[in-house]
Amino acid sequence: MSNDRASRHLPIIISLIIGLALTMLPLPRALDIIRPDWLALIIIFWALSAPRSYGVGIAFLVGIVLDVSQGTLLGQHALGLTVIAYITARFHLQMRVFPLLQLTAFVFALNALYRFLLFWVNGVAGISAPAVSYWGPVLSCLVIWPLLFTFMSGIRYRAQTRG
Repeated sequence: MSNDRASRHLPIIISLIIGLALTMLPLPRALDIIRPDWLALIIIFWALSAPRSYGVGIAFLVGIVLDVSQGTLLGQHALGLTVIAYITARFHLQMRVFPLLQLTAFVFALNALYRFLLFWVNGVAGISAPAVSYWGPVLSCLVIWPLLFTFMSGIRYRAQTRG
C-alpha cells in the first residue's frame, strides 16, 4: 500500500476505532441510556462522504465487531449498520446538497430506523428492554450529529489536502 493510500485510509480507520471506544466506554446507567450511536453516525458520515469505498462492506464488518464486543446477537448491529449504510450510499448525491438542518433530520430518520431494527431483532429473539434504551440514543444523535459532521468534515478536508 502506498503512502498516499495509507494517508487516505488513516482518518477512516482512526475514526472507527474511536467510535468503537466511545461505544464501549463504561458510563453510569443514567448516561448509558442516552449514549449516542457513535458508530452509526461515523458510518453514515463516511458512507455519505465516500460511498464507493466506505459503504455497506465496512458497515457490515464494523457491525460484526460491535456485536462481538458487546455480546449481543451476532449480526444484529451488522444488519442495522448495513441497512443505514446502504440507504446513505444510495442517496448520497441527494443528501450532499442538503443544508445541515435537513441533513440532521435525515440522519435522525436513519438512526430511528437503525434503532427500530435493533428493537425488532431483540423482539424476535425474546429479549426485552425499556423503550428509553432504544429511543434515547436517537435523540442524543440528533444533538450530536451537527457537531460531529462539522468536526469530521474538517478532518476529511485536511486529510485530502495533505495527501
